[in-house]
Amino acid sequence: MVNALSPVRPTALRCREIGEADLGAVVDLLMRGFPGRRASYWTQGFARMAALDVPAGYPRFGLIMESGRVPVGVILTLYHLSGDAVESVRCNLSSWYVVPAFRPYASLLISIALKRRDVTYINISPAPPTWPIVEAQGFKRYAAGQFVAFPALEPTSRGVSVAQFSSAANYAGLSDDERQLLADHAAFGCLSLVCHTPGGDLPFIFTGFSIRAGRIRLPCARLLYCRDMADFIACVGALGRFLLWRGIVAVLLDADGTIPGLRGFYTERLGRKYFRGAKPPRFGDLAYSELAVFGS
Repeated sequence: MVNALSPVRPTALRCREIGEADLGAVVDLLMRGFPGRRASYWTQGFARMAALDVPAGYPRFGLIMESGRVPVGVILTLYHLSGDAVESVRCNLSSWYVVPAFRPYASLLISIALKRRDVTYINISPAPPTWPIVEAQGFKRYAAGQFVAFPALEPTSRGVSVAQFSSAANYAGLSDDERQLLADHAAFGCLSLVCHTPGGDLPFIFTGFSIRAGRIRLPCARLLYCRDMADFIACVGALGRFLLWRGIVAVLLDADGTIPGLRGFYTERLGRKYFRGAKPPRFGDLAYSELAVFGS
């Protein structure tokens, strides 16, 4: 047993970018840190990360910490170029793990991961015991919880319908970037949808998961992307019926309280999210995040 007050003496401790040759060792580390995840969860996610269009000069997979060439820590970084209004670089920090004997040096890994001043960093899955640590690292909360909506209970607006995205279809008003966004997330296994409205077509991306209510598992979806939360509210009835036909009864939305116009309930037991940087994320944009690339 190693006493945290008397840490081991590191041998040539260093942090560097993860390369493809490191992925096997990184999977081993992550399985130690997150024993509830199978190896296939990580290997599939890394295969998707390998194919992403990462901004030039930024790590593709993340950072690894070594002591004498032995991997002892890891943090994943999912970088992408956000095209909302003003183009900017965003990074989802994910899956931070350091072996117990080297925990006193864990701050070195996170400080290097956070060194870029031109990046907006997000942490979208912090465990409640880590909230004070995340805040001490300079992160600010941008979502206090989640609203659980039951969209099939809402009326469908006239002239609104929903279809699954097809790369072969023509859509009125979807940009090339939005078509690529929908295609990429469909390839990840997400549900990429297009809502046809009298004012033009609107993009939506959901990922499925389930929550336990007693002995019953409730099939749900998480909203990963829409142009604006007002679009979801405008199309909620049609989206709800489309999802209900696929067995999905509830949708989780990032929120700071109840959402007017939607039936459901708000909870702060899950869903707290943080950011650090000059550009706070908006609700309804978790594109290319860990929830899309790795899954729930």
